[in-house]
Amino acid sequence: MSRVIRVVVVDDEALVRSGFELILSVSDDVRVVATAAGAEAVEAVRRERPDVLLLDIRMPDVDGLTVLRAVRALPEPPVVAMLTTFDTDEYVLTALRSGAAGFLLKDTEPEQLAQLVRTLAAGGVVLSPKASHAVLRGHPEADEDVARVGRLTERERQVLVLVAEGLSNGEIGARVHLSPSTVKDHVSTILGKLRVGSRVQAALLAQRAGLLMDRGTRR
Repeated sequence: MSRVIRVVVVDDEALVRSGFELILSVSDDVRVVATAAGAEAVEAVRRERPDVLLLDIRMPDVDGLTVLRAVRALPEPPVVAMLTTFDTDEYVLTALRSGAAGFLLKDTEPEQLAQLVRTLAAGGVVLSPKASHAVLRGHPEADEDVARVGRLTERERQVLVLVAEGLSNGEIGARVHLSPSTVKDHVSTILGKLRVGSRVQAALLAQRAGLLMDRGTRR
């Protein structure tokens, strides 16, 4: 029996919370163990210890970024993806720099949602294509940052593209015939060469450099 991915959904709107729970309940390997508004978010995560937290970035009672930082400070934090209704949300880049593993729009197609949760649980990157393009337009990287992508080796660029497509180390290894530990070493080297702190930031830089323009991404 495959492992069930435990999910907590945090949003200030009850309709959004119930909608996500209903959509994800269809999948046998995904279980929403709690839903909460912003004020109860950190306690829900402490209590349920989920694998994945889907967190609204804008809430009236408590800022989603505040919740993100509090959750990231827990001893064993879940993977966090930010939810937004705005494809130009200026808080998204701050969330990514604060440790979010990705972001998606609340109107994500229902049939895609469970797969996105699986990607997050496996250590992959989830970036809403529409929103990520808006982030890149609103916060363009310096030419030198993009130039660093061009200095990667052919293998490193190949791995970077697969990271940006949302694949985990194991999935990348299967795709390019490398062990997960070797892929992990490549990813660490890539992050160092690009001078970024996370897979998400590396994925955004790969998009900025045009590595994904001719490829369909896993979303």
